[in-house]
Amino acid sequence: MFHSLTILFSIRKLAICTATICTSATFSSSTASAADATPELFAKFLTKDKAVPGDVGAIVPPEAINKYITKVQDAAKADPAWHKDYAKTAKPGIPLPWHEKLGLTKEEYADYLKQWDKREFKTVQQVLIRLEEPNPNEWMIRVSGVGMPVSLLRYDPKKDTFKSPNGELGRIEDINAEQQSILGEWTGHEWRYEKKTEFISTKENIALGKYKDGKHCLLIYRLQESTSGLKLADKSLVIRFTPPKKK
Repeated sequence: MFHSLTILFSIRKLAICTATICTSATFSSSTASAADATPELFAKFLTKDKAVPGDVGAIVPPEAINKYITKVQDAAKADPAWHKDYAKTAKPGIPLPWHEKLGLTKEEYADYLKQWDKREFKTVQQVLIRLEEPNPNEWMIRVSGVGMPVSLLRYDPKKDTFKSPNGELGRIEDINAEQQSILGEWTGHEWRYEKKTEFISTKENIALGKYKDGKHCLLIYRLQESTSGLKLADKSLVIRFTPPKKK
């Protein structure tokens, strides 16, 4: 969804890997059980009416990678048209494949990948996350503090959509991110709202998933607004939390 002219994918801010490799996996919005009526979608990640701590964070690579970023940026300035086209053919959120026009030798690129593999999730602050059903068949993920924008969304299990003040976020293809993606190897579900008018362009995404090792879940949210190429708003959240214990 968000391509970069450099090898990196927005590592200097909260990163969202919302555009990922698509899978053909299907999704059932049926309930986990008649007893609790929690949609299967949420039951994998949260327990109804039970608050859990979450870490709002950013993906931070080691300082040693900066020299390579600078070289790629310089090469992009020298031939911006080529770099823009090349970025379009790459997998979003994953380092671009080596090419001599990237401005790195093969040896430098190999070391870049080694440094990229050392990236870490750094906690910026903590929040509380709680799954609630404010009305029958209407669900919300309440998030405290900076996560309040997520609390405005309402999930309809029958339509498999989230409703926000902007409009309806429809389900898009599932996420199956590989190890080299900015957030690492994880799978999940994503919803998107997008609208363009004569004056403003608005994009809103929410994704909910889990790392393939099962140790952590991810709640990701992004809201972008722009006009005539000028950014009006760009709010990003990456929240990591622990999944419910298996019964």
